[in-house]
Amino acid sequence: MADTKDQLNIGVIGAGYWATSAHIPGIIQHKKARLRAVQNRTQSKAMQIAKDFGADLAFDNYQALVLADQVDAVVISSTPNVHYEQAKFALEHNKHVLIEKPMTFTVAQAQELCDLAARKDLLLLVSCPWHYTRHGIEARRLIQNGILGDIKLISVLMTNPVDKLLKGIDTSPTHGMNHVYLEPGAGSYSDPAVAGGGQIYTQVSHAGAYLSFLTGIQPAEVYGKFDFAGSRNDIYNALTITMKNGILVTLASTGATPLSIRNYEVRVYGTSGILLMELWKGTMVHYPVEGEPRHYEDLPEEEIYPDRAPVLNFIDACLGLAPNGSPCGLGVAAMKIIEAAVLSNQTGKPIKI
Repeated sequence: MADTKDQLNIGVIGAGYWATSAHIPGIIQHKKARLRAVQNRTQSKAMQIAKDFGADLAFDNYQALVLADQVDAVVISSTPNVHYEQAKFALEHNKHVLIEKPMTFTVAQAQELCDLAARKDLLLLVSCPWHYTRHGIEARRLIQNGILGDIKLISVLMTNPVDKLLKGIDTSPTHGMNHVYLEPGAGSYSDPAVAGGGQIYTQVSHAGAYLSFLTGIQPAEVYGKFDFAGSRNDIYNALTITMKNGILVTLASTGATPLSIRNYEVRVYGTSGILLMELWKGTMVHYPVEGEPRHYEDLPEEEIYPDRAPVLNFIDACLGLAPNGSPCGLGVAAMKIIEAAVLSNQTGKPIKI
């Protein structure tokens, strides 16, 4: 899977808001990576981005970028409606791929990409920054090594003030994590034909992948209810999920919060202990059934949402310097939850996966 070379030449497809905020700065930061090419739907924008960030080539056509000389790997940071076709083309032409979340529009598409990457012995990484925090990695160790005992219940509350983006009222990003070089295009988040949906695709794609990241288990059943708040997109989500080993999960999520507050509470209840995490605050506490609680050191602000971590890991993994920290199977797990939740909300019934 990994390349035996000293430098990775990368092309970025969909060089827009998030690519120029996170992925491209990460590529530039890495000493063993080279920003070979960028693609934007508008050639003039592609040329300006290439000039400003030092890329060798600029394209308005993603196929041309994939086929360009000396491109070893591609980052796909375009809108979700084109993720599948672009990733499939890149993998078919033997390029390693980092793909933004949501991975695709459907489970079938996501699984097809995973299977294609496996057949071709290529790296396929889904971009989820929370898979790279020290707390997340330690939480996964505690859970999967049985230190919390048998996991019975996980409670998740995830909020982020993005409802104006989802409603198309304001295209200005509200992550507050980076200087914004280029704002999202109109409809990138608010048009269901482009984004797939609202909160369920934009934010629950994070939480859905995180459940399998922590537990190593895929989802088995989902019951979901949405509130659209007068929008074309879902703004509030309430999900009950059963994992394949019987873990019960409650997941509540909304983008309708003030800019001053966001939550990402993950509470894990096992037979031997409890783990309380607040990802947006960088806090984690382990309460064993017997003994004193362990309060982990709070993460500094720059480590709470390590937005460059996926591309930095992608480069290392492609070069054989590190394992894939966010493999495509986690993106498939998220798509299973998303697809089932959408169908459940439409039918009013729980959906078995």
